[in-house]
Amino acid sequence: MLVSDQKPRVKPAVLQPGDTVGIVAPASDFKRAALQEGCSALQALGYKTIYFDSIFERDLYFAGSPERRARELEEMFVREDVRAILCARGGYGTNYLLTALDSPKIIPNHKVFVGYSDITTLLTHFCDRAGFVTFHGPMVAKDFAHSDGVDLPSWQAAMSGASEWEIADDSGIEPLIEGSAEGILYGGCLSLLAASLGTPQEISTSETILFLEDVNTKPFQIDRMLMQLKLAGKLKAVRGIVFGEMLGCVQPGGQDYTLKEVVLRVVQDLGVPIAFGLRSGHVSRRNITLPLGVRAALKVNSDSAGLRILEAATAPVSIPTHSKS
Repeated sequence: MLVSDQKPRVKPAVLQPGDTVGIVAPASDFKRAALQEGCSALQALGYKTIYFDSIFERDLYFAGSPERRARELEEMFVREDVRAILCARGGYGTNYLLTALDSPKIIPNHKVFVGYSDITTLLTHFCDRAGFVTFHGPMVAKDFAHSDGVDLPSWQAAMSGASEWEIADDSGIEPLIEGSAEGILYGGCLSLLAASLGTPQEISTSETILFLEDVNTKPFQIDRMLMQLKLAGKLKAVRGIVFGEMLGCVQPGGQDYTLKEVVLRVVQDLGVPIAFGLRSGHVSRRNITLPLGVRAALKVNSDSAGLRILEAATAPVSIPTHSKS
């Protein structure tokens, strides 16, 4: 049963220096050296890192079998010493986990869960079905493995429980259609959002500020997926749309039109504010962390655009109290 977009999601506990981060590979395999670089960066921020040796298994283009990947993820959710779960990389394969996961092991143990790209499948699944806030943001063997790969202000604001904060001015966001709106921030990689349609995990976009991004996808393919969402009614009740940086989304050999022109043909009649270029997910640098499932405000003027997070994405750690005997 879906959780209503208007119903507040459960927030994971804040992530602090000294906490343990569990690293998982729910999709494709990756290079060991990249994971080690990413772990070093997380440790420099004060976190402890753990992963299972099985994370390096490979099955075709997957990080091992669906069973291995599902059990790994479940174990990180149930372990009391793990306070957050970060994905090593995306690629392909999280859809195999949707029927393999044991939900009772995950739902009561909500934690910070971070990723993007193919991980969009799990971000929206946990947000809608498990009812907790998830995070579209940097991954260990990708962004954390590079010196300029992570936008630290948004990471720290999201993880620390900041009550209200603005996505930085240098986020890359630009205006497309003017207006102001508030809604639940939601979304991820366009290819994966479109792939959910017609499945039991179909996305729920009503009353959202919808974030859409992709990489190395031809403009006509972006057009097709946007039209698919539109025809499926998934854009009908959105309150605003923010597109990502959209790296490499060009026609090979050149084109005499822009991607902005392409997306406007589909979305300009929706009557909602629309912005373009927010650097989260597949990005050129400094991957911005976006909490999915919290209230946000989008303001688009003729010469600027801004996204503001209106509530904390993480909750204070509860400390048990003991009565005196």
